[in-house]
Amino acid sequence: MTTPVLFVLTVLIWGTTWIAIAAQVGDVSVMVSIFYRFALAGLLMLAGLAALGRLSRPAVWRFVVVQAVCLFCLNFVGLYTATSLVPSGLVSVIFSLASIFNAVNARVFFGDPISRQTVLAGGLGVAGLACLFWPDIDIAAGASTLRGIGWAVIGTLFFSWGNMASRQNARLGVTPVIANAWGMGIGALCLLGLLSFTGQRLVLPHGGTYWTALVYLAVAGSVVGFTTYLMLVGRIGSAKAGYATVLFPIVALTASTLFEGYEWSVMSVLGVVLAALGNVVMFRKR
Repeated sequence: MTTPVLFVLTVLIWGTTWIAIAAQVGDVSVMVSIFYRFALAGLLMLAGLAALGRLSRPAVWRFVVVQAVCLFCLNFVGLYTATSLVPSGLVSVIFSLASIFNAVNARVFFGDPISRQTVLAGGLGVAGLACLFWPDIDIAAGASTLRGIGWAVIGTLFFSWGNMASRQNARLGVTPVIANAWGMGIGALCLLGLLSFTGQRLVLPHGGTYWTALVYLAVAGSVVGFTTYLMLVGRIGSAKAGYATVLFPIVALTASTLFEGYEWSVMSVLGVVLAALGNVVMFRKR
């Protein structure tokens, strides 16, 4: 697939996963749902690759493990915990800093220069989401709010470090498909360990809605979404690929407009304009 198709596909998939996530709320604990998601995704990828005769072991495992722990475990634990403490809109704004975090980490780990273009685009994207989710941001400061912000930052950092591990895997000849297949399985095992450590039981939920949502999150949100995203990281760099985190909340609100009656305000429209402008700045030629 071409790079624009990969980018659009990633944004559309991750922008609609919120519907499936919302369908799972309340039946079982968040961490159990994340475990089911990546256990199923890992099994599907490993079995599919084995059936096609394309399953292989990575030549170097350590960065596959780092990617697994960061992207398919601690990233979600941090962001989901943050959502339980502060409004999801505020978490989206913090997560949209991923493009800037990626640029900084690429500088630290790979020596890449941090361009003014990336900083400007990231700043416009964050400002756009801040306008879009202004009611969620305008909340009273307190211990719970600070903890939520802290968890969101930690989750975003782990997401960015997972991007760096994926980039190193690519350097070592480990493709995103192979790294994701093994990584999701390893991430599920890490989540299982956390569940055991915290004393949470694996509860099988009832109802077709939960399982339909789980299949969508595992197949579309994880197998396809993470593969297309990490292919983008390899093609256009982690900073530009990270700008997808700015755009998929806009897709989510568009879907909410269609299905839930979300009403747009002047600030919301301004937010979309700023985010779109940031997208132009990020991808325009110098």
